[in-house]
Amino acid sequence: MTQSILLVLGGLVLLALGGELLVRGAVGMAARLGISPLLAGLTIVGFGTSTPELATSVQAALAGSPGIAIGNVVGSNIANILFILGLSAVILPLSVNPKSFRRDSIALGGATLLATGVVVFGFIDRLMGLGLLICLGGYVWYAYKSESAADDDECHRHEAEAEDRPVPPSTGPIILGAMIVAGLVAAIFGAGWLVDGATVIASTAGVSESVIGLTVVAVGTSLPELIACIVAVLRKHEDVALGNIVGSNIYNIFGILGLTAVIKPIAVPAEIAGFDIWVMLGVTALLIVQLRSGWKLSRIEGALLVALYIGYTALLALR
Repeated sequence: MTQSILLVLGGLVLLALGGELLVRGAVGMAARLGISPLLAGLTIVGFGTSTPELATSVQAALAGSPGIAIGNVVGSNIANILFILGLSAVILPLSVNPKSFRRDSIALGGATLLATGVVVFGFIDRLMGLGLLICLGGYVWYAYKSESAADDDECHRHEAEAEDRPVPPSTGPIILGAMIVAGLVAAIFGAGWLVDGATVIASTAGVSESVIGLTVVAVGTSLPELIACIVAVLRKHEDVALGNIVGSNIYNIFGILGLTAVIKPIAVPAEIAGFDIWVMLGVTALLIVQLRSGWKLSRIEGALLVALYIGYTALLALR
């Protein structure tokens, strides 16, 4: 048991380190290649912060642990909204740009509804996974085209997402390439350790892999989002903190769940289809209603989200 706990902790450290190295190296390389900060923020930062979820879900699916593979995505989205966004709002109330959030709220709501449909279906095959990836490509393309043409606050937010992960201007392409490779290697090994340790812990503790995936694994793979949001609010980039979570949840559904299913079709555990996916749908709807009602997430509302997450994890502990 002690060895399994150490594997989980070591895996989480490697995942967090790997995700950050990958993003910083890729953003720096994009700047050297002349890629705009807007495109880097939309794609590299979004994909990079979701690297731990991707590596973990793919390895769990290949290892025959669908509860961890799907629980990681569903649990990460729940933790992103209730815990990470709630904690960010407690530190600094989050203001919302109405024009930009209207589009992203539609994308987030649509992605969550689509995820609910495929999970309730009970089996996510390669065709479904491909459909999710196509949706992601469509979302990124539309967002880039609309923001590059408008040069509005949302455009500046994605640029700030890239700028929040600076590398020294003197860093050469060889070092940047090494950072990218090291980040990928750390994420792959970290995900392997995390899945192996979590599987043994679930068996030893007498709980399902789904519960471990929804809690320990989900929160652990969300560490890059937690770090990014805390950094953003400390720099008073509250729109970046909100955008990180909304974007991450969209990427998790379309990208992580989609690519995982394409690599290895997944049978959905009944407990996730019967309860947790509906929690994810409910908290997403709550967030959209909260933000669109006053275009701001206050400290009180943030504390409420954190309290709801504590209650949710308590329910999981009793399962």
